[in-house]
Amino acid sequence: MSEPAFDAAPDPRVEVLRVGAERHPVLLIDGLLTGAEGLVDFAADTAVLAPVRSAANFYPGVRAPAPGGYVRALIKALRPHLAQLFGAPIDGQAHVTSALSMATLPAQAANLAQRLPHIDTTQPSQLAILHYLCGPEHGGTAFYRHRATGFEAIDPDRGPAYFAALRDEIAGKDGPGGYIVGSGDLFEQTAAVTPVFNRVIVYASNLLHAGVLPDRPLSLDPRLGRLTANTFFRFGPP
Repeated sequence: MSEPAFDAAPDPRVEVLRVGAERHPVLLIDGLLTGAEGLVDFAADTAVLAPVRSAANFYPGVRAPAPGGYVRALIKALRPHLAQLFGAPIDGQAHVTSALSMATLPAQAANLAQRLPHIDTTQPSQLAILHYLCGPEHGGTAFYRHRATGFEAIDPDRGPAYFAALRDEIAGKDGPGGYIVGSGDLFEQTAAVTPVFNRVIVYASNLLHAGVLPDRPLSLDPRLGRLTANTFFRFGPP
């Protein structure tokens, strides 16, 4: 099929959450773009969803590049919000990567790094943009505090202490039997976002977070499974 058309919707619902004791912002927008149904069709009929190489990425599933028209429409619609809430220049250059993603890996096949909360980078100028193309039955996204250090975001200054503490805590351990749900011995859940079809959330990539994933087998069909579009937006100096 041809690439679907996307545009900014006329009346999106915008909300700002402040999560945890550190009150980090999470932008939540329902109905940001038109064309979300076409993006699902594209994922099902055209995209080649393939496993992610474990050496390069810990995502527990399959991915394919997102259509260019979608990425351009998404960033154009989000730019004013990214400037207001996160300080990203309204028209400045940014490095953007985007993929259609499906979490498909059963919990028993996932390694410990895939089952615990994580960050994408220590750089606070990178934002994660998560577009839910599925419903609430597939689980959303949760944010966490590391109990030993009290950290909720890991920047370059905090990184050495955090990673050293975590290495000591998990040395020789298997961690939780499944994907993390709620709070545990090492991490306390501070907030969770429920997926709604065509809901977009944006947060700093260095916030501790995890997908709320079921332990049951997940569908490989983009029309039935946990389909999302995952975009990283990095602004400022390279």
